[in-house]
Amino acid sequence: MKARVHVYLKPGVLDPQGQAVATSLNHLGFEEVTAARQGKFIEIDLDTADAEEAEKRVAEMCDKLLANPVIENYDIELSA
Repeated sequence: MKARVHVYLKPGVLDPQGQAVATSLNHLGFEEVTAARQGKFIEIDLDTADAEEAEKRVAEMCDKLLANPVIENYDIELSA
């Protein structure tokens, strides 16, 4: 089973990297860009066929290491 984890800043948390991306895109001629937010994408291979258990374990991984729960949210996508 494969887990895809998207980690992103919570609304209201300052994102200087995202602001730099938006500014750089504007300077490159993409004036329609008004804002950008930066995040992380992590793909994990799991040795299990139990989707419920896999999601529970990946959520534990996120809470303990992959995301900072104070300032970040995450979404988990599972596929066979």
